[in-house]
Amino acid sequence: MSWKLIFRYTWKNILFFIIYSLIIFFIYDTLGWFFIDFPFEPLTVIGIAVSFYVGFKNSQSYERFWEGRKIWGSIVNYSRTWTIRVISFVDTDDEAFNQRYRAELVHRHIAWLNALRVQLRQPRPWTLQHGFFAKRLFDSHAERNMSRTGAHNFIAEEEYEAIKNRPNMATHLVKNQANTITKLRSDNVIDGFQEMQLQAVLEEFYNLQGMCERIKNTPFPRQYAYMSKIFTWIFVLLLPLGLLNIFEAHVNNDIVNESMQISLLFLQMIPFTVLIMWIFTTMEMVGDSSEDPFDGRANDVPMTALCRTIEIDLRDMLNEKELPKSIEPKDDILY
Repeated sequence: MSWKLIFRYTWKNILFFIIYSLIIFFIYDTLGWFFIDFPFEPLTVIGIAVSFYVGFKNSQSYERFWEGRKIWGSIVNYSRTWTIRVISFVDTDDEAFNQRYRAELVHRHIAWLNALRVQLRQPRPWTLQHGFFAKRLFDSHAERNMSRTGAHNFIAEEEYEAIKNRPNMATHLVKNQANTITKLRSDNVIDGFQEMQLQAVLEEFYNLQGMCERIKNTPFPRQYAYMSKIFTWIFVLLLPLGLLNIFEAHVNNDIVNESMQISLLFLQMIPFTVLIMWIFTTMEMVGDSSEDPFDGRANDVPMTALCRTIEIDLRDMLNEKELPKSIEPKDDILY
């Protein structure tokens, strides 16, 4: 992740921290409200508690991301299994027939991959909102647009028109796969055992789709998400008040000139205070960015790249020549 992308997420916090720290410094040094500082020890206890809480939240958020990535790893593996079984089982004396049905079954599977990808990227009512610049960046790449599934490129126009307005296009694509397998069995192109093997892979695709939908449709427990944010902000808002006497004591012990004391106190306290506040709030934001691994943000599962990788592999297994290129990062984000 580049610094430019990090700034898109955190620029508002940085600006607020600078202004807030300057106000605290002005009230303390210029107005002489020395009573606003307090011992740093209580703040240390709060900081330790917040660190444990944020660490637990981030750990559980990462578990959701890693489960999503493992599911898509299984989709990659079963996609190859599906293709090799289709190529092996659809094997008649009519090579044109073989190529037509092999391409139909494999291309429809690629359509399923991309339909599932875009469905998972649709926002839910509880989807967390990010800053204007980050949101504009994601929207500009249109990864949530249902018209970007590309399914119409892999299935017949009639089939696409029949399912494009369905609430769950991916489910109907797998259903159509099952219907085609049943037809091949009734035409004695494949035998009963081969039909069972192909239907078993389709069942696994439904299982994997359901696992993805479970993660997508189950929000991260709000008591962890919201309380972590509240505790973190309580800590960072108290932080400048606890650091006042620490930096003042350090400066007074080393510098005799009063004007230099004020300048050094300003130069030391403001940057370090902003840095510590930024670190804690950014750690809290890391958990937010991982709790929905399919939302299409900077650190989510790169489903678009995975779909393209699978497409290249499967079409190459069909001996197709004009293969698409791998997906490259856009604005330092691999979608």
